[in-house]
Amino acid sequence: MNTSFIRTVPVVLALALASIGVSAVAQTAAPAPATAEPTTTEKVKEAGKDAVDATKRTTKKAVDATERGTKKAWNATKRTTKKATTATKKAAVKTGEAVETAGHKTADGMRSTGKAIGEKVPGTAENEAAKK
Repeated sequence: MNTSFIRTVPVVLALALASIGVSAVAQTAAPAPATAEPTTTEKVKEAGKDAVDATKRTTKKAVDATERGTKKAWNATKRTTKKATTATKKAAVKTGEAVETAGHKTADGMRSTGKAIGEKVPGTAENEAAKK
């Protein structure tokens, strides 16, 4: 292989590829004619429609969010009210039990005090029972 052969190979390849490209371009269809640019009025109308659609979407999202928030708040209020009612009932029961226990202890104390006093008073049943 001599130097002239090495120099001619790239040239031959370039010519072959160029001929393929030229025939391919010749077979392709002509480009479609460019469409006319929309007028300013049409652009404004389209922008107005887009703005209305965006407003409708945003309003719907806001309404949905408000409804969800209201529902969550209502459910939270119901839960909290139920918890408060239950706690109040439990506290009332415990208070009633404490009052009852205190009342019984007080009555028992009064009875034992009365018995002790009765044991010292002559002529009472407690005094007679204590003597025996």
